[in-house]
Amino acid sequence: MKPMIRPHAPGLPLPTRRWARATMGAALLAVTALQGAQADQQQDYWMVQTSVYTNHWSNDPDHNNHQDLIGLERNYADGELWGVSTFRNSFSQRSYYAYVGKAWEMADWPVYAKLSGGLIQGYKGDYKDKIPLNHFGVAPALIPAIGAHYGPVSTELVVLGAAAVMVNAGYRF
Repeated sequence: MKPMIRPHAPGLPLPTRRWARATMGAALLAVTALQGAQADQQQDYWMVQTSVYTNHWSNDPDHNNHQDLIGLERNYADGELWGVSTFRNSFSQRSYYAYVGKAWEMADWPVYAKLSGGLIQGYKGDYKDKIPLNHFGVAPALIPAIGAHYGPVSTELVVLGAAAVMVNAGYRF
């Protein structure tokens, strides 16, 4: 009985697999080299953002998953930032967030972590206690995010405390 010889990847002949690996490796090296050059030339920039997806941790019929967020952020080469945004909060009330923060860009990859802190205004009426420390209609907030960018286009995963997670898309200029 003859032993069967099996290719390394079912469905792809070995030469095609080697070509695919070589192509992906070359692309990865090119992206890494370009990103390294871009990181060396980090400059100040503005970013405009909007929300594209929101999901609340708890299923409440009062929750709004369409934030209609629009924000403007100023980022500096040293990672410091400030910004303002307007959005519809979890209960469809127009709200505002003014903040300062810090972003940490990775040198070898187009990804970053960001932490912003500031004041949120807009939780009113029956919903004023839905955000902690909402005295006089204004509450402090600390908002972490992780993001990635490709050239001027960016996307961020934003954690909104124990309430929700949101995905934002932005454009740097």
